[in-house]
Amino acid sequence: MVDKSKMTVAEMLAAARKADNKGAAPAEPNAPAAEADSTKAETPAPTPPAKKPPAGGKPSTADILAMARAKQADGESAAPAPAAKAAPKPAAKPAAAKATPAKKEAAPPAGPVDTQSILAAARKSSHPGPMTKAEAAAKGVALAPPPKKAAKEAIVLPPMPVKPDYAKTPAERTSAEIAERRAFLFGMSALALGFAAMSASLALWTLGSVRFMFPNVLRLPPNKFKVGFPDGFAPGQVETKFKAEFGVWIVNTEYNGVPEIFALKTVCTHLGCTPNWLEAEQKFKCPCHGSGYYKDGVNFEGPAPRPLERYAISIAGDGQIEVDKSKTFHEEMGQWTDPASFIPA
Repeated sequence: MVDKSKMTVAEMLAAARKADNKGAAPAEPNAPAAEADSTKAETPAPTPPAKKPPAGGKPSTADILAMARAKQADGESAAPAPAAKAAPKPAAKPAAAKATPAKKEAAPPAGPVDTQSILAAARKSSHPGPMTKAEAAAKGVALAPPPKKAAKEAIVLPPMPVKPDYAKTPAERTSAEIAERRAFLFGMSALALGFAAMSASLALWTLGSVRFMFPNVLRLPPNKFKVGFPDGFAPGQVETKFKAEFGVWIVNTEYNGVPEIFALKTVCTHLGCTPNWLEAEQKFKCPCHGSGYYKDGVNFEGPAPRPLERYAISIAGDGQIEVDKSKTFHEEMGQWTDPASFIPA
């Protein structure tokens, strides 16, 4: 059995916890001899011998606590913080015995003291480490203000580009800019007009040159053409359907009491206008100066100086009436009596 006077306070407290837990084996101080020597060297003065446990038996809890108080009163080193934990742990390592000596406390009052009261007395009133705001407010401790965040650098945007003149509204433009723009547009308009006139002149000159390369030929209707069979023209009828294309009236009427079919030229003998056939009035009437002609072509009113002219007419080989505009016959010259100027009806 190892002498209890050589045990440290931590070992004694561990042995006391085991004794209270019933059935636990007493702590065995396995500290090496070098640690015992160092403990003796640190003790400043010899301590009075503690009460030894009875021979051949286990020391009681009271004996262990008495021995712990005696060592604490003599100034021995207090147990480190791990000894104050509630959970049972094995004996402290040799390095724990070399902790900084704690301050001496007043001796507990005489009488029986339990383990819980000893552990409560060993605990400190304040725990190390950071504290909450509520604890700091209760103890009147001023907390350091939180570090201020560095202000973000202001983002410097590049300046907006200058709006071009064509994108400005009329309200944004100055009078000088408006005048300059109008002058520019006027100049461009005049230039465009000049180029257009020059292009038109060149086009006309080109067309004139091309036209000069071709002969100047008038396309006239043929001088000879057929108008149908003689029985297709009733007596007293004036056929006007050939007026627009050939300039001829085909007439079936009497002249000097003889029924004839002849072709009258549709040109007024006054100034060359084109008369119209008026079926209701049975006469030819010139719209220009009012000259009038009978159905046989003789003039009777207006400024017309002579009767209408006749074209040559004949029967073709196929039996149709053929008109030849290359020959004309005048009544004032007595040519209407020529057989080529009419066909007997």
